[in-house]
Amino acid sequence: MKFLKILLAIIGLILGIYLFFWVFGLLSSLLWYGVMIAIVGAIGYGGYRLFKRAENKYVGSGAARDSLDSRDYNMTWDEYERKYLHK
Repeated sequence: MKFLKILLAIIGLILGIYLFFWVFGLLSSLLWYGVMIAIVGAIGYGGYRLFKRAENKYVGSGAARDSLDSRDYNMTWDEYERKYLHK
């Protein structure tokens, strides 16, 4: 009976160590993936900010629909055709 208890204790210790390494590996993998996703996200966000800064510098800020010529909306098809299509 004493031999059986020692054998079960050794098996329990080995399985406990396996469980510890499994949890440690899982947590370190999740942490690694989190860091990599954060780095890629930071690079993407920085690129987006640089793009928006350059776009605002060269194009101007605001929505694109505000920069359309509103006087062309009130034209009839004949006026539009005369103005743009037959030059």
